[in-house]
Amino acid sequence: MRRTLLALALVLAAAAAGIAHADEAASAVLDGKVKTALHLTAADLGRMPHVTRKVSFLTDHGTQTATYTGVLLWTLVGKAGIDDPDKKWPALRHVVAVTGKDGYVVLYSLGEMEPEFGNVPIMLAYAKDGAPLADLRIVAPGDKHGARDVRDVVRIEVR
Repeated sequence: MRRTLLALALVLAAAAAGIAHADEAASAVLDGKVKTALHLTAADLGRMPHVTRKVSFLTDHGTQTATYTGVLLWTLVGKAGIDDPDKKWPALRHVVAVTGKDGYVVLYSLGEMEPEFGNVPIMLAYAKDGAPLADLRIVAPGDKHGARDVRDVVRIEVR
C-alpha cells in the first residue's frame, strides 16, 4: 500500500512539474527600451488583434508549409511603447532581439516591421494549422529559409 501511494505521489508530482514547465514554455517577456514591459502568454495573445498567415520556408528536411496565427511583433512593440526620448524615427534606430529557451537569438530591425517602411508581418505565433502551439514562436513570413524563426520564445528585447 505504501509503495502504491508513493508511486501515485511521484506520478502526481511529475505531472504537476510538467504542467508548470508547459506554462513556463508558453510565456515570454517583452522588455528593454520600452515604456511598459509585457509578460505574454498564449491566452494574452489570443485576446489581441491577430493575423493568420500561410508560411512556406526551406529547411534541411525540405520545404515546410503551415498556417500560423499570432500577433504582429510591431503591434506588441507598439503596446509596450518604445522608450526613445529623441522620438525621431525610432523604428530606424532600434532592433528587437528575440531569444529562445535554448539561447538562440535573432535580431529584427524595427524598420522592417514598421508599416511605413518594410511592413514585414513578423509575428509571435501561438497556433499552427489551427491548433495551439506548445510554445510561443516567432515566424517571419516571406523569408526563404526558416532560420529567423525562433521556437520557445522566452524574451523579446527592444534595443
